[in-house]
Amino acid sequence: MDHEPVFARRWPGRYALRVRDLLLTFAAALLDLLLPSLCAGCGGPEGPLCADCRTLLARGPHPCAPRAGCPPVWAAGGHAGRERRVLLAYKEHGDGRLLRPLGERLARTLLASRRTGPDVLLVPVPGRRGGAPRRAVARLARACVLYAGPRATGGVAPVLRYRHTERGQVGLGRAERLTNRAGTLGVVPTDRGRARGPRNRSGGVVDVRGRRVVVVDDVLTTGATLMEATRALREEGARVIGAVVLAERERPTRPSGRRPTSAGGSDPRSERRFYKAP
Repeated sequence: MDHEPVFARRWPGRYALRVRDLLLTFAAALLDLLLPSLCAGCGGPEGPLCADCRTLLARGPHPCAPRAGCPPVWAAGGHAGRERRVLLAYKEHGDGRLLRPLGERLARTLLASRRTGPDVLLVPVPGRRGGAPRRAVARLARACVLYAGPRATGGVAPVLRYRHTERGQVGLGRAERLTNRAGTLGVVPTDRGRARGPRNRSGGVVDVRGRRVVVVDDVLTTGATLMEATRALREEGARVIGAVVLAERERPTRPSGRRPTSAGGSDPRSERRFYKAP
């Protein structure tokens, strides 16, 4: 389940993240006394991330291969081996100790993309109902704002919502993914009607019309989700200038039939999960 402390909903995100870091540090120290702390990336005895895995995650981000209908996208790394295991441990297994290193990694990616400025809003892609924790990407976006610095962005605007439930994307080709995602996302009502949208730090309703926006997601595959998020935001009047993700999944298979992989691991389909997804 996706539990979010009350203070994280009421306090400004920056202070909530600092308090969360302190609590997680204390909890991790306590758990280390009771249970062995394993590395989320390699399973070694130095958790939550060993020195080698931290070095791997600190590698430079890269611009992604263009996807039709998507804005320019930058990724922190690949989606295989240790990089994939760390992301799964955070997103699906709920290891909150990984929020800081992943948030720092996403912040480096945002800064490298140069899609920054005090007027830029980060808009996270929401999680699906019944899937992984629904606010996992939103929390990463807030961590990204914190670690990117006070002038890198104007904050996080979690304005996207799913209009209806769609089936999962796993196992679908690009055309099927595009069809599956089409029309699924919308922007929550803003001050044009009843003010029921997310609140900004001053208590006003977030309005993305005319604002420069960077979409945030965890994994880029075919680009179907980012395309749908971009469509919904642009229909609302936002200026989508780019997107940042933690991982870019390799695209087509090579002529030899072997699927390309990112450094640090093998074909993602052969990776064993540490837990059974819900």
